[in-house]
Amino acid sequence: MQFARINDVTIHYQIIGAPADRPVIVFTNSLGTDFRIWRDVVVRLAGEFAIVLYDKRGHGLSDVGQLPSSIEDHATDLAGLLDLLSVKDAVICGLSVGGLIAQSLYHRRPDLVRALILCDTAHKIGTAESWNARIAAVEQNGIGSIVDAVMERWFTPAFRRPESTAYAGYCNMLTRQPVEGYVAACAAIRDADFTEVAKTITVPTICIVGDQDGSTPPDLVLSTAKLISGARYEVIPNCAHIPCVEQPEALTAIIRAFLTSIPPGEVSP
Repeated sequence: MQFARINDVTIHYQIIGAPADRPVIVFTNSLGTDFRIWRDVVVRLAGEFAIVLYDKRGHGLSDVGQLPSSIEDHATDLAGLLDLLSVKDAVICGLSVGGLIAQSLYHRRPDLVRALILCDTAHKIGTAESWNARIAAVEQNGIGSIVDAVMERWFTPAFRRPESTAYAGYCNMLTRQPVEGYVAACAAIRDADFTEVAKTITVPTICIVGDQDGSTPPDLVLSTAKLISGARYEVIPNCAHIPCVEQPEALTAIIRAFLTSIPPGEVSP
């Protein structure tokens, strides 16, 4: 395991190397998860691309950090990690809140971003009322009290079968996140609006969404793609909010095709 001290926060991360001329992909994960959600995509891309994975503050093995925290704080953490690793011109692949972090990173440190892969995310996610209700439920009754409702958004009914051991494992992942970190991230999402930032994005960008996503539905993701000049838009069938878990082969194929379409030399580690 690898750890770094960034902005007074201990960040858990992992690097998977590749030939020096290959692009670097940085994966930033969704609310209530750690970087293990990317495993089935990473094993398909390892060797073709250099890969950076990390647990954002308040999740996985990373510190919660000082509270409250904002999406900008998360982006500053990521920028600090990439600076520490001497990574520039990276492809940032952000899922859900990770996509907000990716947009913020582009806004604050465009030198670090060569392209954006925005998965099941948007320029603005949810309403203040919905996030406040979730925060109140978690503070009063714990993360376990919202598991069923969250999983209905994360995964399709086919994945949520009672006999699915993978489904049970992802329920465990959610409930074992630090409550303080989860609530802080909910508040950060609530307060984030990257509508104007999205309009300024000029790097190659693709917006991807599962056709049954209950958290950031296809229409919302499409509206985000329309804000970004030249952005592509892809829908993954038979998939909800976490395509790297539910449809990793399809997501990997889209990522690979997107990066292949960028002319050689435009993306560099």
